[in-house]
Amino acid sequence: MKNLVFALFLLPTATVGSAGLAFGEDSRQLATLPPPAQEALREEMRDNLVALNEVLSLMVAGKVKEAGEVAEAKLGVSAMGKHRSKPMDARPGPHMPPAMHGIGMDGHKAASEFAAVAKTGDRDKALALLPNLTSACVACHFSYRIR
Repeated sequence: MKNLVFALFLLPTATVGSAGLAFGEDSRQLATLPPPAQEALREEMRDNLVALNEVLSLMVAGKVKEAGEVAEAKLGVSAMGKHRSKPMDARPGPHMPPAMHGIGMDGHKAASEFAAVAKTGDRDKALALLPNLTSACVACHFSYRIR
């Protein structure tokens, strides 16, 4: 398993290296957000990583229903709108390109789908949906940058 994980991390590096790309070159689309919105987005992404880690830890511990509850509360559709009360320049969503915003919404929906299954306690079905929790993250971070 460790070799598989190592290979998965090495593969993108090898692919970039073999393509002749120089370090520092970044072909992702720049999403120009005001500085307060950038900070709010970075904070939300860090919180999402903590929540994802919590979901994974609960799944490993066999606490499938609890993993579903955390996924919904912190990552799912229920977690949308965290920035509504902030001034407009501190709200990331309105400043994102529409496709970027759509990827984020897809991530919330995927988390809710995982949560609904996990809350039933069906470990195998929840495990099958677990990769969906990160696919929107990967798609967005692979496609967009904010600086």
